[in-house]
Amino acid sequence: MPPIGRRVVHRQEPFSKRPPAAGSAAKRCAREVVETLPLVMRFLRRQVRRQSSPFLSVPQVRALAMLDREPGAGLSDLADHLNVTRPTASLIVNRLVRQKLVHRAEHPYERRRRVLTLTPAGAHQLKIMRAVACAVVEKVLSGGSEREITAIVHGLDRLKVAFERAMRNGHRNGRHNGQRNGRP
Repeated sequence: MPPIGRRVVHRQEPFSKRPPAAGSAAKRCAREVVETLPLVMRFLRRQVRRQSSPFLSVPQVRALAMLDREPGAGLSDLADHLNVTRPTASLIVNRLVRQKLVHRAEHPYERRRRVLTLTPAGAHQLKIMRAVACAVVEKVLSGGSEREITAIVHGLDRLKVAFERAMRNGHRNGRHNGQRNGRP
């Protein structure tokens, strides 16, 4: 089995070619995901902050991760991702720029727009935090059997595929097909 954090992904399309799951099974799974993910994230945030980056806030870490995935994103993109106002996102970026973790530059075609990218120091800090997070998860899961861990990896892969598809199909940030805040 590959080490946790470096799993081999077998791309399946499990939700597109099968009939919908039974209502009660999907409802139970949804409840488990909604109850479990916040617990895992709270635990990871606490551990990662203790071990690697006590000087970064959770929104700052989320900003770094987003800019790693979407280099060149703008302030509005970041504000949407963090679910904060543009002025709040601007404060977060200002702090990251002062810490030399993010570079802010003018957009090549739009004078009033800025593009945000990670600096090498920002990429390095994010890499350290991810390594710490993977080590923490590995330690927590090390008490499980090979079969249990394989089942978790398989379930997470299917969950990832389902949510990647949902994002592509317009379920972005709780919005569906162009709706904002529940309104068309």
